Amino acid sequence: MLCRLSVCGRGKLRCVPALAYCSSREKHTLPDLPYDFGALQPHISAEIMQLHHSKHHATYVNNLNITEEKYAEALAKGDVTSQVSLQAALKFNGGGHINHTIFWTNLSPNGGGEPQGELLDAIKRDFGSFEKFKEKFNTVSVGVQGSGWGWLGYNKDSNRLQLAACANQDPLQGTTGLIPLLGIDVWEHAYYLQYKNVRPDYLKAIWNVINWENVTERYRASKK
Repeated sequence: MLCRLSVCGRGKLRCVPALAYCSSREKHTLPDLPYDFGALQPHISAEIMQLHHSKHHATYVNNLNITEEKYAEALAKGDVTSQVSLQAALKFNGGGHINHTIFWTNLSPNGGGEPQGELLDAIKRDFGSFEKFKEKFNTVSVGVQGSGWGWLGYNKDSNRLQLAACANQDPLQGTTGLIPLLGIDVWEHAYYLQYKNVRPDYLKAIWNVINWENVTERYRASKK
């Protein structure tokens, strides 16, 4: 039986017959922002947030749905050549959807400051101090050539926090195995209208709206 792996429930994979998947698959949708477009000002402008969410993220969602439909058709036909040719589009648009869905929740108008409790303890253990962690995170993110993301991830094998940079829209877990806790988008569309080409200024400002409660929740969940 030809199957298509589909994410369901708590992120587990299940095998869905390809022909059934073509007709029954639920399309991905653009998630609502948990705050107004202008809620992160003055650190991130309302114009940037509106374009970033309503245009850029929406485009990834739309193209992911189109690509998955083509992939399901190719799978049903047993067309391996087409399946292979669609992998790049699945990675790019699927990654764009995954990354941005995390990103919006990593931000909050009530964010900033430092994390508390077990996450802060882990940061101090693995990076020396919270300030050293921020410096290293900014260095990794500034160093992304072209477009990409800076990430704080959890390495389940070593029980350690790790920093990583991902190019383009490569999803952290799918490409490194690290569980994503905090991602910062360093594509120019995330900051250019406000910070021009000065990425370090954007990175300095965004710490004022980091939602540490969300990052802590992700850390706790990743350890289960």
